[in-house]
Amino acid sequence: MKPTAQTAPKPRNFFQDVHEVVRLIPAGRVSTYGTIAHYLGARHGARTVGYAMMAAHTADQYVPAHRVVNRLGHLTGRLHFATPFAMQEALEAEGVRVEEDRVVEFARLFWDPGVELA
Repeated sequence: MKPTAQTAPKPRNFFQDVHEVVRLIPAGRVSTYGTIAHYLGARHGARTVGYAMMAAHTADQYVPAHRVVNRLGHLTGRLHFATPFAMQEALEAEGVRVEEDRVVEFARLFWDPGVELA
């Protein structure tokens, strides 16, 4: 039977996939753009994950974009929030310490979906 518009699977959207993974990051933990990209099969897609985080406010469900940082734990996405300090404030509200725009104890708080969801 040939798929029709009613039976064909809905095409996947990379931004939606990113948002689904980011929703799984527990409060008080952080992940990275590159780690999420790698988990989704886009090994060199860290920048695209960043674009997905910039679009997170348009998602149907809340996306905790503040939990995604760069590979060194820096809050590189902070200027894309409502205020330059909103990302840090959201992390600190979850118990994550931030000093000089960097997550303190980054290695301990790092959440890898390839490990955590395996």
